[in-house]
Amino acid sequence: MALTKVEKRIRIKRRVRGKISGSSVLPRLSVYKSNKEIYAQLIDDNSGKTLASASSREKSVEANGTKTEVSAAVGKAIAAKAIAAGIENIVFDRNGFVYHGRIKALADGAREGGLNF
Repeated sequence: MALTKVEKRIRIKRRVRGKISGSSVLPRLSVYKSNKEIYAQLIDDNSGKTLASASSREKSVEANGTKTEVSAAVGKAIAAKAIAAGIENIVFDRNGFVYHGRIKALADGAREGGLNF
């Protein structure tokens, strides 16, 4: 029986998460996208805490333009919050999504904002 799109993404997500994890020194930047919005969190997996978060739903994020442009703005916003928290190096978790389009735009925006990964 064929897997649905969501089931395939969850399998890929499990495979990726088996290889990477975040810590307080090197947190994990987890990305989730829905059809309308995009969300990003910096997570310390050792303590199970979210260190910083940004999304396209926040008023502080400039939400004009295409979804790809909004994703880049969310990437810059999470980078600014991370730098303010004293975090410069991260591990990127694409969360099972293919690394192109909005996910790539968010990653490029975070790099422009000063994050290293």
